[in-house]
Amino acid sequence: MNHTEEKTDNQKTAIIVDSCCDVPQDVIKELGLFELPVHIMYDKEDYLDGITIEAKTIYDRFPDEIPTTSMPSFAEIDDVFTEIENKGYKNVIAICMSDHLSNTIQNVHTVANEHEKLRTFIFNTKNISVGSGIFGIWAARKLRDGWTFEQITEGLENKRYDSHLLFYMDTLKYLHKGGRIGNVSYLLGSTLGIRPIISCDHDGVYYTPAKIRGRKNSKSKILDMLKTDKPCWIIMAEGYAPGELTLLNDMVKEAMPQAEILFTKQINPSLAVHTGPGLLGMVVLENP
Repeated sequence: MNHTEEKTDNQKTAIIVDSCCDVPQDVIKELGLFELPVHIMYDKEDYLDGITIEAKTIYDRFPDEIPTTSMPSFAEIDDVFTEIENKGYKNVIAICMSDHLSNTIQNVHTVANEHEKLRTFIFNTKNISVGSGIFGIWAARKLRDGWTFEQITEGLENKRYDSHLLFYMDTLKYLHKGGRIGNVSYLLGSTLGIRPIISCDHDGVYYTPAKIRGRKNSKSKILDMLKTDKPCWIIMAEGYAPGELTLLNDMVKEAMPQAEILFTKQINPSLAVHTGPGLLGMVVLENP
């Protein structure tokens, strides 16, 4: 949808995703989404997540340089809301990663309160990466199907826990450095080669539903834990592990022929910063 087209009633709703939702730029363009990019910061450089920097740059500069991330500023969020308002939208649906993993959602709430002409619904996905982004895609597709703002917002609330995300990492170094896991988990992983399968619980906090030893079992474990006979959407993501993603994709097609695979992708730079190389992840959204 072109942002400047004359809008019918159901097109008067704009959908925002933050860049940690891991929606590819071509999908953002195709669905007419608005994006709030996170900042990737080195000592003397400031980049916009997935726009002015690619994940490959992050990996190429590891391990000597590990950047930090910063959420979009109030001014940047306000610019997006102002653009939406100026383009004739009446409603906003903002899809944000878990409030336990980022403060972006709080900034969005603050800015939204200043735009009283816009009716805004802010959806805390209680998830991260493609586990969050799949809801932005779901909302955009329902909008194109003619659903109203009210139907979509109610549907999002009802579907929050139908999104199941799991991911595996070769190293826990970067999660530990970012304060995402404790010293005990990091020590076990470093000395014994134990790797957690990580997800987000119902509060949107990282937890470990399973542990494995080494990468070899990661694909089958993820698939076994997420396999379903229900109609579903799937997104698979990798962090500097394209070969593993190809193998997982083939396994999913064979094990879940009823699934619609939306796309496979390299994770965004902001997520690469906190997870390091060797990540493999998958999300399943049941009954989309």
